[in-house]
Amino acid sequence: MAGRHRDLSDRDRERYLRQIPLVGEEGQENLLNASICIAGAGGLGCPAALYLAAAGVGHIRIVDDDVVSMSNLNRQVLYGEADIAKSKAGIAAEKIRSLDPGIQVEPRDVTLTEETVFPVTEGMDIVVDALDNYPARYLLNAVAQERGIPLVHAAVSGYFGQLLTVLPGRSACLQCAVPNPPAGNPPPVLGVTAGILGCMQAGEALRILLGDEPLAKDALVVWDGKTGSWEKIRVRRDPGCSACGRGKNNG
Repeated sequence: MAGRHRDLSDRDRERYLRQIPLVGEEGQENLLNASICIAGAGGLGCPAALYLAAAGVGHIRIVDDDVVSMSNLNRQVLYGEADIAKSKAGIAAEKIRSLDPGIQVEPRDVTLTEETVFPVTEGMDIVVDALDNYPARYLLNAVAQERGIPLVHAAVSGYFGQLLTVLPGRSACLQCAVPNPPAGNPPPVLGVTAGILGCMQAGEALRILLGDEPLAKDALVVWDGKTGSWEKIRVRRDPGCSACGRGKNNG
């Protein structure tokens, strides 16, 4: 965790009074000095950002090139009708700052491309993949592998969602787990599904920062909202993977 170290203040001890018994003062300081990039400020990124900020992650970078639309509002809980046509990254940052003015929130209103993905992940301890398309997800996954940054992926469709945590060099990556992206138009999404998976992403990021083993390492954790059940599907690292295996130098 790079940058100037921040010690716990009396304000911090009061704000995190109910959390410090779980994570310890050292753990809370780790959170306050951590930097997380949330790629995507939609149905997954909104709850992930809210709960990471509430937990005291000291630097959150929010990346999204889109503007708020009416059809976003069933699941993108940082926005209201007054925000329509405004920058998602900018409004999300404003709302998070209002939750906790003591943390640094940095909006990046950019499209993820081969040129921009390196600057937006610079200096980050963790990247949260809250995107809505696989080309951008694969790009983020490849850069996380190259930079050795843990990546927390989630995706949702209807009542279902999936979670995968990638620890570069230690686990299967996103391309190992999902080598062929689903085809078709953007799926329908129940807002609650996105909320559950976004909160799970926040939980995985906190586990990594606190030194605990992620739940979704080498596994796709699948949520079925119709039955209220989880399934854990084991994933093996592919030695020939173009992102993390021998194949990465052959593309």
